[in-house]
Amino acid sequence: MPSAPPSPSDPVAASAVEPEPLSHGLKQRHLTMLGLGGVIGAGLFVGSGAGIAVAGPGIVLSYLLAGALAMLVMRMLGEMSAAMPASGAFSVHAERALGRWAGFSVGWLYWFLLVVVLAVEATGAAAIAHGWVPGMPQWAWVLVFMTVFTAANLTAVRNFGEFEFWFAGLKVAAIVLFLVLGVLAVGGWLPDTEPVGLANLTGQGGFLPAGWDGVVSGVLAVVFAFGGLEVVTIAAAESEDPARNVARAVRSAVWRILLFYVGSMLVIVTLLPWTSMVPGRSPYVAVLDSIGVPGAAQIMNVVVFVALLSALNANLYGSSRMVFSLAERGEAPRGLLRVSGGGGGGVPRRAVLASVAFGFVSVLLNLVWPDTVFLYMLNAVGAVLLFVWALIAVSQLRLRRRIEREAPELLTLRMWGFPYLTWAALAAIGAVLGLMLTDPGTRPQVLWSAGAAALVLAVAGLREVRDRRRVRGTGPRP
Repeated sequence: MPSAPPSPSDPVAASAVEPEPLSHGLKQRHLTMLGLGGVIGAGLFVGSGAGIAVAGPGIVLSYLLAGALAMLVMRMLGEMSAAMPASGAFSVHAERALGRWAGFSVGWLYWFLLVVVLAVEATGAAAIAHGWVPGMPQWAWVLVFMTVFTAANLTAVRNFGEFEFWFAGLKVAAIVLFLVLGVLAVGGWLPDTEPVGLANLTGQGGFLPAGWDGVVSGVLAVVFAFGGLEVVTIAAAESEDPARNVARAVRSAVWRILLFYVGSMLVIVTLLPWTSMVPGRSPYVAVLDSIGVPGAAQIMNVVVFVALLSALNANLYGSSRMVFSLAERGEAPRGLLRVSGGGGGGVPRRAVLASVAFGFVSVLLNLVWPDTVFLYMLNAVGAVLLFVWALIAVSQLRLRRRIEREAPELLTLRMWGFPYLTWAALAAIGAVLGLMLTDPGTRPQVLWSAGAAALVLAVAGLREVRDRRRVRGTGPRP
């Protein structure tokens, strides 16, 4: 059983506690590919069409702004995780920086986010598979996917790493191939193509047909597509050299992800008029069709299918490690701390089963009541990612100074422009939340997510009061 966590006021001691009883089966290649593929999902391949429809070619700027924010958050998280690697990542950092209430709140909110989104991914992948094999009902496909990935996560962690390595590798390869074909098409170097020039960037209302309001609307449409980067810092705790590996994974991931997102958007809006985009239809399919790639829709269906399964696998892993970390710190039932032995040693199987059990409930709600009960749950996690990012920034502000003073050698990866860029990221997160409140389409997400956060904070507060009373009750009598 791991020792009790050190005082949140002593992050240097916290970084030197007895190692967690998890295995260290993840290799550098697993983390690197997880960092690259963690955010390349259906939100990019399909959801980007909605962003283009509201921002036009200005979607390139929307992705630049949203991507820059995600890069800053990832750099902050990478700094703390390289200095103090832990399976709970930002939940542990928040506890050390702000107190138990913060670690409890951000940990449970993130866990709830993952297990709810897991249902969306499982249902989406099942819908695609049902289209290929209509004889098998959609619920049966959900059961197959959940069972397979539960089994993979119950065995050695290297199985999760291998799944994610190949899934992410396929997604990265698809993006790179798309960029290569797109650049060749833009230059007129493919058969039966002519150089397209800048007509689609400057026509149909110009580069900013909806002005900067459109760019801002585009940011709201795409910022959540960058969620998923956080899992690499959770996974780093189960690698052979956590501090070194997470630093390398963060360095290699942030700029390549920005290249993939911004580069592919630039290719799309250069090759096709933005007015031709239809929300809900993949702009990648439209581009591939336009340059004559046969079976473009089915190719992209396969890529989206893999992206959904990859995200399902990563979310199941991330949720199990988060709830395990909470149990380690006494913020979740202690029974979840038991780990497996033997060849699959170091796997928190009870934490995996607890996460997948709630995931099954979420899937059931999504299949039976998609427009009522599950919609409320989805709204309740709609803005949680931004809350998590904000707490990461606040934690980094608190911990950076402390580590510089007590153990500067731990800062192997440093946040750029500290503290100014950290404050800028916090301001940007606040601005995005404020804009979501003014948008009728996204306002329910902020309000429901704020309600969920308030509920968790209330529970955290009651726990603090209970613990203080318990301490006073066992203290020396006058």
